[in-house]
Amino acid sequence: MAIGSKNLDAASLRDKTDEELTEELGKAKESLFNLRFQAATGQLESHGRLKAVRRDIARLYTIMRERELGIIPVVEPEAAPEKAAKGDAA
Repeated sequence: MAIGSKNLDAASLRDKTDEELTEELGKAKESLFNLRFQAATGQLESHGRLKAVRRDIARLYTIMRERELGIIPVVEPEAAPEKAAKGDAA
């Protein structure tokens, strides 16, 4: 993907849990707020970054909506590996 964050492509987002998607959405919204603030004060160096962050937010909302509608399966949170290892050793 040429525009946007490296770790926010659709394939990697589909592998994340709902909580992780919500966390990424919060980070992206905070980043967008900061970029808009920089643009308003004339300190923004890369105007393309605004477009990239808006696209990231739209991508996150799309993945969340697809799960809500049942278009793609919901990823279940993984069990803690240290708990499983302790249970096998005992």
